[in-house]
Amino acid sequence: MRIFASEKDGVLRLNFAGELDHHCAKTVMKTIENLIDEHLPRDCIMDLSELSFMDSSGIAVILKTGNRMKETGGKAWVENPCGQALRVLDASGIDRVIKVFVKTR
Repeated sequence: MRIFASEKDGVLRLNFAGELDHHCAKTVMKTIENLIDEHLPRDCIMDLSELSFMDSSGIAVILKTGNRMKETGGKAWVENPCGQALRVLDASGIDRVIKVFVKTR
């Protein structure tokens, strides 16, 4: 699991690549918390386009990131989930809590 981060004009973009599962979720969350603390963004975009696998631990990471952004007065959302990760998001109903933007073809 890798996270590529970039910040521009108060927007922190996190590009997730690889597999987000229970083995790496704690480390991923710590990395995200550090990035939020470092950049203090207004918005946080979690781009899942390069995520090949995600289990329920990924849902927890997304929700915790959203909550962390709320604590700092910002907001977070998910963009470009596809394949298996999109199916997990759909099954979880997470879009009732955090916005999920799916790439249209």
